[in-house]
Amino acid sequence: MAKILVIDDESGIREVLCDSLHIAGFETAAAADGFDALKLMREESFNLIIADINMPRMDGYELLTRMREMGNETPALMLTARHDSQDVTRGFKLGADDYVTKPFRLEELILRVNAILRRSGGKAEATALIVGPLELLDEKHTVTLNGQVVDLSPTEFKLLRYLMQRPNKTLRKETLLDAVWGMGFATNATVVDTYIFYLRRKLHTDTWQGIKTVRGIGFMITADGTGGTDGADSAGGALSAGSRGGGHDAPHGGGHDAPHGGGHDAQGPES
Repeated sequence: MAKILVIDDESGIREVLCDSLHIAGFETAAAADGFDALKLMREESFNLIIADINMPRMDGYELLTRMREMGNETPALMLTARHDSQDVTRGFKLGADDYVTKPFRLEELILRVNAILRRSGGKAEATALIVGPLELLDEKHTVTLNGQVVDLSPTEFKLLRYLMQRPNKTLRKETLLDAVWGMGFATNATVVDTYIFYLRRKLHTDTWQGIKTVRGIGFMITADGTGGTDGADSAGGALSAGSRGGGHDAPHGGGHDAPHGGGHDAQGPES
Protein backbone atom coordinates (compact mmCIF):
# COMPACT_ATOMS: atom_id res chain seq x y z
CA MET A 1 0.00 0.00 0.00
CA ALA A 2 1.44 3.37 -1.04
CA LYS A 3 1.92 5.92 1.74
CA ILE A 4 1.14 9.57 1.00
CA LEU A 5 2.04 12.64 3.05
CA VAL A 6 -0.51 15.48 2.83
CA ILE A 7 0.87 18.95 3.64
CA ASP A 8 -1.52 21.89 3.95
CA ASP A 9 -1.96 24.60 6.58
CA GLU A 10 -5.78 24.34 6.36
CA SER A 11 -7.00 21.51 8.59
CA GLY A 12 -10.20 21.04 6.58
CA ILE A 13 -8.25 20.45 3.38
CA ARG A 14 -5.93 18.00 5.12
CA GLU A 15 -8.85 15.99 6.53
CA VAL A 16 -10.75 15.82 3.24
CA LEU A 17 -7.67 14.79 1.28
CA CYS A 18 -6.66 12.15 3.82
CA ASP A 19 -10.21 10.73 3.95
CA SER A 20 -10.44 10.59 0.16
CA LEU A 21 -7.03 8.96 -0.17
CA HIS A 22 -8.00 6.37 2.46
CA ILE A 23 -11.14 5.55 0.50
CA ALA A 24 -8.98 5.19 -2.62
CA GLY A 25 -6.80 2.63 -0.81
CA PHE A 26 -3.81 4.69 0.33
CA GLU A 27 -2.16 5.07 3.71
CA THR A 28 -1.76 8.70 4.74
CA ALA A 29 -0.02 11.04 7.14
CA ALA A 30 -0.52 14.78 7.48
CA ALA A 31 1.53 17.88 8.28
CA ALA A 32 0.47 21.50 8.73
CA ASP A 33 3.56 23.06 7.14
CA GLY A 34 6.90 22.34 5.54
CA PHE A 35 8.80 22.13 8.82
CA ASP A 36 6.50 19.42 10.19
CA ALA A 37 6.67 17.63 6.83
CA LEU A 38 10.48 17.52 6.85
CA LYS A 39 10.41 16.13 10.39
CA LEU A 40 8.04 13.33 9.33
CA MET A 41 10.14 12.55 6.26
CA ARG A 42 13.22 12.15 8.44
CA GLU A 43 11.37 9.53 10.48
CA GLU A 44 9.68 7.50 7.71
CA SER A 45 9.49 7.08 3.96
CA PHE A 46 6.62 8.10 1.71
CA ASN A 47 5.71 7.18 -1.86
CA LEU A 48 4.30 10.63 -2.62
CA ILE A 49 3.76 14.03 -1.03
CA ILE A 50 0.82 16.33 -1.77
CA ALA A 51 1.82 19.84 -0.74
CA ASP A 52 0.16 23.23 -0.85
CA ILE A 53 2.29 26.02 -2.29
CA ASN A 54 1.02 28.82 -0.04
CA MET A 55 1.86 27.91 3.56
CA PRO A 56 3.24 29.94 6.47
CA ARG A 57 6.77 29.46 7.80
CA MET A 58 7.87 27.25 4.88
CA ASP A 59 6.00 27.31 1.58
CA GLY A 60 5.82 24.48 -0.94
CA TYR A 61 8.69 25.81 -3.03
CA GLU A 62 11.07 25.94 -0.07
CA LEU A 63 9.93 22.50 1.05
CA LEU A 64 10.76 21.07 -2.38
CA THR A 65 14.13 22.81 -2.36
CA ARG A 66 15.02 21.43 1.07
CA MET A 67 13.91 17.92 0.10
CA ARG A 68 16.00 17.82 -3.06
CA GLU A 69 19.03 19.29 -1.27
CA MET A 70 18.74 16.46 1.26
CA GLY A 71 18.67 13.93 -1.56
CA ASN A 72 14.98 13.13 -0.98
CA GLU A 73 13.49 12.34 -4.40
CA THR A 74 9.97 11.50 -3.21
CA PRO A 75 7.49 12.45 -5.97
CA ALA A 76 5.57 15.67 -5.29
CA LEU A 77 2.09 16.78 -6.35
CA MET A 78 1.63 20.48 -5.67
CA LEU A 79 -1.63 22.27 -4.81
CA THR A 80 -1.85 25.90 -5.85
CA ALA A 81 -4.33 28.72 -6.25
CA ARG A 82 -1.91 30.42 -8.62
CA HIS A 83 -2.52 30.41 -12.36
CA ASP A 84 0.72 32.09 -13.43
CA SER A 85 2.68 29.84 -15.78
CA GLN A 86 5.92 31.15 -14.26
CA ASP A 87 4.90 29.73 -10.88
CA VAL A 88 4.21 26.35 -12.46
CA THR A 89 7.54 26.44 -14.31
CA ARG A 90 9.35 27.28 -11.07
CA GLY A 91 7.80 24.30 -9.32
CA PHE A 92 8.75 21.86 -12.05
CA LYS A 93 12.31 23.18 -12.06
CA LEU A 94 12.49 22.56 -8.31
CA GLY A 95 11.39 18.96 -8.75
CA ALA A 96 7.57 18.89 -8.68
CA ASP A 97 5.98 16.01 -10.59
CA ASP A 98 2.54 17.52 -11.19
CA TYR A 99 0.23 20.39 -10.25
CA VAL A 100 -3.44 20.65 -9.31
CA THR A 101 -4.98 24.12 -9.28
CA LYS A 102 -7.58 25.04 -6.64
CA PRO A 103 -10.49 24.60 -6.73
CA PHE A 104 -10.19 21.01 -7.91
CA ARG A 105 -12.27 17.86 -8.02
CA LEU A 106 -11.13 15.04 -5.77
CA GLU A 107 -11.64 12.54 -8.56
CA GLU A 108 -9.11 14.42 -10.69
CA LEU A 109 -6.62 14.55 -7.84
CA ILE A 110 -6.88 10.79 -7.25
CA LEU A 111 -6.32 10.17 -10.97
CA ARG A 112 -3.19 12.32 -10.89
CA VAL A 113 -1.95 10.56 -7.75
CA ASN A 114 -2.33 7.17 -9.43
CA ALA A 115 -0.56 8.43 -12.55
CA ILE A 116 2.43 9.68 -10.55
CA LEU A 117 2.64 6.44 -8.58
CA ARG A 118 2.53 4.38 -11.78
CA ARG A 119 5.41 6.40 -13.20
CA SER A 120 7.45 6.14 -10.01
CA GLY A 121 6.57 2.54 -9.14
CA GLY A 122 5.04 3.74 -5.88
CA LYS A 123 2.27 1.11 -5.87
CA ALA A 124 4.77 -1.71 -5.67
CA GLU A 125 5.77 -3.10 -2.33
CA ALA A 126 8.75 -1.29 -0.93
CA THR A 127 11.89 -3.15 -1.85
CA ALA A 128 14.71 -3.92 0.49
CA LEU A 129 17.80 -1.77 0.63
CA ILE A 130 20.83 -4.03 0.19
CA VAL A 131 24.46 -2.98 0.57
CA GLY A 132 27.01 -5.76 0.93
CA PRO A 133 25.84 -8.16 3.67
CA LEU A 134 23.29 -5.64 5.00
CA GLU A 135 19.58 -5.71 4.18
CA LEU A 136 17.18 -3.05 5.46
CA LEU A 137 13.39 -3.38 5.26
CA ASP A 138 11.88 0.03 5.93
CA GLU A 139 8.26 -1.06 6.40
CA LYS A 140 9.22 -3.80 8.85
CA HIS A 141 11.87 -1.58 10.45
CA THR A 142 14.40 -4.41 10.44
CA VAL A 143 18.06 -4.75 9.54
CA THR A 144 19.87 -8.02 8.93
CA LEU A 145 23.58 -8.70 8.68
CA ASN A 146 24.37 -11.91 6.78
CA GLY A 147 20.77 -12.95 7.43
CA GLN A 148 20.87 -12.29 11.18
CA VAL A 149 18.66 -9.57 12.67
CA VAL A 150 20.56 -6.69 14.27
CA ASP A 151 18.91 -4.54 16.95
CA LEU A 152 19.28 -0.84 16.18
CA SER A 153 17.93 2.17 18.01
CA PRO A 154 15.55 4.44 16.07
CA THR A 155 18.31 6.98 15.42
CA GLU A 156 20.79 4.31 14.34
CA PHE A 157 18.15 2.93 11.96
CA LYS A 158 17.46 6.34 10.41
CA LEU A 159 21.17 7.04 9.92
CA LEU A 160 21.82 3.64 8.37
CA ARG A 161 18.79 3.98 6.08
CA TYR A 162 19.98 7.37 4.86
CA LEU A 163 23.42 5.94 4.09
CA MET A 164 22.05 2.83 2.38
CA GLN A 165 19.74 4.90 0.19
CA ARG A 166 22.89 6.56 -1.20
CA PRO A 167 25.57 3.86 -1.53
CA ASN A 168 29.03 4.90 -2.72
CA LYS A 169 28.12 8.57 -2.25
CA THR A 170 30.09 10.80 0.11
CA LEU A 171 27.70 12.46 2.56
CA ARG A 172 28.81 15.53 4.48
CA LYS A 173 28.32 15.55 8.24
CA GLU A 174 26.13 18.65 7.93
CA THR A 175 23.88 16.80 5.47
CA LEU A 176 23.51 13.86 7.85
CA LEU A 177 22.80 16.20 10.77
CA ASP A 178 19.99 17.84 8.83
CA ALA A 179 18.53 14.63 7.41
CA VAL A 180 18.60 12.51 10.59
CA TRP A 181 18.54 14.97 13.50
CA GLY A 182 17.04 18.06 11.90
CA MET A 183 20.12 20.10 12.77
CA GLY A 184 22.42 21.86 10.35
CA PHE A 185 25.02 23.22 12.73
CA ALA A 186 28.61 22.11 12.27
CA THR A 187 29.20 22.51 16.04
CA ASN A 188 26.98 19.44 16.54
CA ALA A 189 28.88 17.30 14.03
CA THR A 190 30.33 15.10 16.79
CA VAL A 191 26.92 13.44 17.21
CA VAL A 192 27.33 12.02 13.69
CA ASP A 193 30.76 10.62 14.55
CA THR A 194 29.35 8.98 17.66
CA TYR A 195 26.46 7.27 15.89
CA ILE A 196 28.71 6.13 13.06
CA PHE A 197 30.80 4.51 15.77
CA TYR A 198 27.71 2.79 17.19
CA LEU A 199 26.77 1.45 13.75
CA ARG A 200 30.27 0.15 13.06
CA ARG A 201 30.39 -1.59 16.41
CA LYS A 202 27.13 -3.42 15.60
CA LEU A 203 27.59 -4.05 11.88
CA HIS A 204 31.26 -4.35 10.98
CA THR A 205 32.76 -7.83 10.81
CA ASP A 206 36.15 -9.28 9.96
CA THR A 207 35.11 -9.52 6.31
CA TRP A 208 32.98 -6.39 5.86
CA GLN A 209 33.79 -2.87 7.06
CA GLY A 210 31.76 -0.84 4.62
CA ILE A 211 30.93 2.33 6.55
CA LYS A 212 33.81 4.49 5.40
CA THR A 213 35.18 7.84 6.50
CA VAL A 214 35.99 10.38 3.82
CA ARG A 215 38.50 12.44 5.77
CA GLY A 216 37.59 16.06 6.32
CA ILE A 217 34.19 15.64 4.62
CA GLY A 218 31.95 12.90 6.01
CA PHE A 219 31.00 9.27 5.43
CA MET A 220 29.81 6.78 2.83
CA ILE A 221 28.67 3.16 2.75
CA THR A 222 29.94 0.67 0.20
CA ALA A 223 29.25 -2.96 -0.65
CA ASP A 224 33.00 -3.50 -0.84
CA GLY A 225 33.85 -3.53 2.82
CA THR A 226 37.54 -4.28 2.47
CA GLY A 227 40.36 -1.93 3.27
CA GLY A 228 39.22 -0.78 6.70
CA THR A 229 37.32 2.36 7.64
CA ASP A 230 40.09 4.91 7.09
CA GLY A 231 40.68 5.18 10.80
CA ALA A 232 37.10 6.29 11.46
CA ASP A 233 36.67 4.16 14.57
CA SER A 234 38.52 6.97 16.26
CA ALA A 235 35.20 8.82 15.97
CA GLY A 236 34.21 6.96 19.06
CA GLY A 237 37.26 8.16 20.89
CA ALA A 238 35.15 10.27 23.18
CA LEU A 239 33.51 7.09 24.44
CA SER A 240 35.08 5.37 27.35
CA ALA A 241 36.53 1.92 26.88
CA GLY A 242 33.85 0.52 29.15
CA SER A 243 31.08 1.81 26.88
CA ARG A 244 31.90 -0.78 24.22
CA GLY A 245 30.40 -3.58 26.24
CA GLY A 246 27.03 -2.25 27.34
CA GLY A 247 24.47 0.45 26.76
CA HIS A 248 25.62 3.88 25.77
CA ASP A 249 24.34 7.39 26.24
CA ALA A 250 23.60 9.78 23.42
CA PRO A 251 25.88 12.81 23.07
CA HIS A 252 25.14 16.05 24.90
CA GLY A 253 23.71 14.28 27.91
CA GLY A 254 20.56 12.68 26.45
CA GLY A 255 19.82 8.99 26.84
CA HIS A 256 20.51 6.83 23.82
CA ASP A 257 17.47 5.42 22.00
CA ALA A 258 16.28 2.02 23.14
CA PRO A 259 16.50 -0.69 20.45
CA HIS A 260 13.29 -1.71 18.69
CA GLY A 261 13.39 -4.77 17.08
CA GLY A 262 -14.62 8.88 -4.92
CA GLY A 263 -15.17 11.23 -3.15
CA HIS A 264 -16.46 14.17 -1.24
CA ASP A 265 -15.42 17.78 -1.47
CA ALA A 266 -14.45 20.50 1.01
CA GLN A 267 -13.19 24.07 1.02
CA GLY A 268 -10.27 23.50 -1.40
CA PRO A 269 -11.90 21.12 -3.91
CA GLU A 270 -14.75 22.44 -5.99
CA SER A 271 -18.21 20.97 -5.50
